[in-house]
Amino acid sequence: MSSYLCAIGTANPTHVIPQPQIATFMAEALQLDDNEARKLRALYRVTGIGQRYSVLADYSRSNGDFEFFPNTPDLEPFPSVGQRMAVYRECALPLSVRAAQDCLQQVPEVTLASITHLITVSCTGMYAPGLDLELVQKLGLRPNVQRTCVNFMGCYAAFNALKLADAFCKADAGANVLIVSTELCTIHFQKNREEDHLVSNALFGDGSAAALVRAVPAAGASLELAAFHCGIEPNGHADMAWHINDFGFEMTLSSYVPRLIQKGIRELTDGLLENLPIQLTDIQHFAIHPGGRKILETIEQELGLTTHDNRFAYQVLRDYGNMSSATVLFVLHELLQSLTAADKEAPVLSFAFGPGLTLEAMLLKVAFGDN
Repeated sequence: MSSYLCAIGTANPTHVIPQPQIATFMAEALQLDDNEARKLRALYRVTGIGQRYSVLADYSRSNGDFEFFPNTPDLEPFPSVGQRMAVYRECALPLSVRAAQDCLQQVPEVTLASITHLITVSCTGMYAPGLDLELVQKLGLRPNVQRTCVNFMGCYAAFNALKLADAFCKADAGANVLIVSTELCTIHFQKNREEDHLVSNALFGDGSAAALVRAVPAAGASLELAAFHCGIEPNGHADMAWHINDFGFEMTLSSYVPRLIQKGIRELTDGLLENLPIQLTDIQHFAIHPGGRKILETIEQELGLTTHDNRFAYQVLRDYGNMSSATVLFVLHELLQSLTAADKEAPVLSFAFGPGLTLEAMLLKVAFGDN
């Protein structure tokens, strides 16, 4: 029995801010001198990001006009975890609803009443009763829908949600599994000049993606979930991490991460394909989590890919930045939109990475249902 990724919907907040404008915000908020600000702007230019979305308007404003972050950072503390979670509770639900509605309208034969499972994914906010229950009520899902939350796993968490959906569909051919991955990364900006914080502040944005997984393909293009494989690079345990402290969630993102991924990506790929009748040279499409431009370039060098092979990842990075767990679903969304009947049966290789250092791989296969 197979399962299929039948549709993906996406949503972003209303505030879209050009990357140079965010660099200006950061320079002011961190109170950098002219030389430091120049270096910061250079860092932002090489990210490959053109713009990012945020639930906060502050990133498009100047010091003195901030509403969420302090206008006198030397005198006022940055927002507490409680204040940041209040923004998450206010903003995560409407964004998630928009993504879910965008997803479900693509498969009209699946009604809200027919959704059997709901999986929510997030590492940027938690509360209970949580986003899962609020989505049931706001969308009008049936009260006995089976709910699962995948929390605080980082950028690769959507893979775990897809593994769960795959298992649900293989256990019940009538399952209709709705996955909703929502991340509000920008509410966790930290006033810290350490390199790890400067890098993470240059990359992350806000977004939500919803995916529908079923035991039968939808009309038009779907992606069969063919195989999964997970690896861990223990030397990277401290190089990518996500901790809750008194004034927000703090991301550690070391400049060594691309090198660590380079060490593990070949082994990860070989492990995924080891027992399958397919080789890397057979793969025609790629959907790689754009954790950063250097990560994409490193994978290309190690696996012999081109920038064209990685075009969907670069497109999402340019237009949205890194939205943690939702990002790879945005990449798969772009890939799905591009498929034609000529792609039927074509294999798709997807990767995502996160704290641990965890490396996830997934093989999908293009399928077309009856129109």
